[in-house]
Amino acid sequence: MSGSGFFKGYPSPQNIVTHDQVHFRVHPVPYRQIFEVPEYHFDDILREDHVIDIGANVGAFCIRAARVADRIVAVEPITFDILEENIALNDAKVLVIKGALGTGHPAEIVWDDCKVITATLTLKDLIKIAGGCDFLKCDAEGAEWLIRPQDLAGIRRIEMELHFPPIGPPPNPALLEFIADNYLFSLDRLPVHDTLGVMGILHAVLK
Repeated sequence: MSGSGFFKGYPSPQNIVTHDQVHFRVHPVPYRQIFEVPEYHFDDILREDHVIDIGANVGAFCIRAARVADRIVAVEPITFDILEENIALNDAKVLVIKGALGTGHPAEIVWDDCKVITATLTLKDLIKIAGGCDFLKCDAEGAEWLIRPQDLAGIRRIEMELHFPPIGPPPNPALLEFIADNYLFSLDRLPVHDTLGVMGILHAVLK
């Protein structure tokens, strides 16, 4: 996960307000809380869009998206309590799902110094819960490669972090082929902290 925010060890709970007037409650927890997401392009979200935010962290994307679209689903396995608090702080209309993107079987999820076993859902399952998906934001720390290509069918816009080993598993060639065949896209490559190499930010528009 890129973006900017406070790291673990922040001394005590505090309220902050970002430059664009998004309110966050910052907690002293052993993982990063992300408050800004400049790496994502989402000024083309439409009022009628169904938006799914996978890997919502504490709400930096979904709260901003809810300023435009009326139907937002946020998926988060670790920071969901803080996420719900921040959604309430901003009077945002967002449905939160406690879980992670995956195969439908429980999985271990690690975020900084926090590790949990959580339920996972396929993208198809999430789209069914959301009532559809027009705009997908996905930051799943490698689980994006578990997406079945056909589950992307009909999604108008994709903003997705692509994680490469050792951050995540090897890329799924079938998923990349589906995106190349069905989307106009660009890929921003970003250095990652420590020795984790490079990840990409995919910006894709349905052809």
